[in-house]
Amino acid sequence: MRLITWNCQGAFRKKAEHILHLKPDILIVQECEHTDKMDFDAFIHKPYNFHWYGDNHHKGIGIFSFAEYKFELLPQYNSKFRYILPFRVTSQEESFLLFAIWAMDSKENYKERYVGQIWLAIHHYAEMFAEPSILIGDFNSNTIWDRKERVGNHSDVVSKLSENNIHSIYHRHFNCEQGKEKHPTFYLHRSQLKPYHLDYCFASNSFLDKVQSIGIGKYESWIAHSDHAPVMISFD
Repeated sequence: MRLITWNCQGAFRKKAEHILHLKPDILIVQECEHTDKMDFDAFIHKPYNFHWYGDNHHKGIGIFSFAEYKFELLPQYNSKFRYILPFRVTSQEESFLLFAIWAMDSKENYKERYVGQIWLAIHHYAEMFAEPSILIGDFNSNTIWDRKERVGNHSDVVSKLSENNIHSIYHRHFNCEQGKEKHPTFYLHRSQLKPYHLDYCFASNSFLDKVQSIGIGKYESWIAHSDHAPVMISFD
């Protein structure tokens, strides 16, 4: 199974071929336009299954299957955490939970913006983590910003997930501490001089031993398409 998450910075239909060349089995796309705007016949690979959610047709979150994986948005979904979507993913061989994430600003409550949304969501969905789970996407957060006022900061989220035996694949794979990542996933104003690591894949212990590889797209390959680089994880 090959998972890819990518904040495409809009107009996904014009950029899809670049990410599809990486042959994802499951693709999570933030800032993704509505699927009504896409001509799947023009894609180099057609999705087997897909789901889209957003406040408007221009920017939302899309999840696409290019293998025989089916998605079901779970009834436990709480629209308060509108871009943290819990899916059951099934195939003939397996079933697991996948939380597709795009951590957003909050105009209603400053303390609940960005990683604050994730902090509240993982408490709301905590009982579900007894099943094999993957949380993947644009977290818009990093330990370097822990000092900012939130209901829960990045380190709090990492610690809470760890209590449920869920860990960052990147940090396990590269034996790296949070906040000391060597591979940026985001470039502020598309500047190579302003790199940050904001995109993550956290997974239950049952997945960690199955990781074959993890890659981050290079600046030179992706900056023409988005201020984010894709994160790619392959499992055995």
